[in-house]
Amino acid sequence: MAIYGIGAYVDGHRDISQECINEGVAGVGWGDREAPEIHRFLRSLKVGDVVYIKAFVPRSPEVQVKAIGLVESDEVLSADQMNGLLQIGRRIRWVVTAPFAIPKPHERNNVRANTLYEEFHPTVQQEIMRRLLAGI
Repeated sequence: MAIYGIGAYVDGHRDISQECINEGVAGVGWGDREAPEIHRFLRSLKVGDVVYIKAFVPRSPEVQVKAIGLVESDEVLSADQMNGLLQIGRRIRWVVTAPFAIPKPHERNNVRANTLYEEFHPTVQQEIMRRLLAGI
């Protein structure tokens, strides 16, 4: 099991977090030609992996977390299967849907501005797991 942060902004400005929660999905809005590495990354997630929707605001002292869930199946969803919400996605059982914030860790070379990344910071991991387990 791993923990992944994923963004939910499409077209650089539209937040689709609630739509992803409502549809039980997480994914990428870019096509395979624009972001082949992210498509491969998303395909590599395993059943039971933890996914959290995050918002990264560079000057904010916090990481905004909008939801936490678990990858439900090995199925990789197409845009058609998600009514065009995303280009590629995975089914997620959203467990925590109330937004909250975690103080940003003091670190260099932070990846939180990326669309999708594996979360390695122990403080962030602990808070994500604490909230997830409280919601199950």
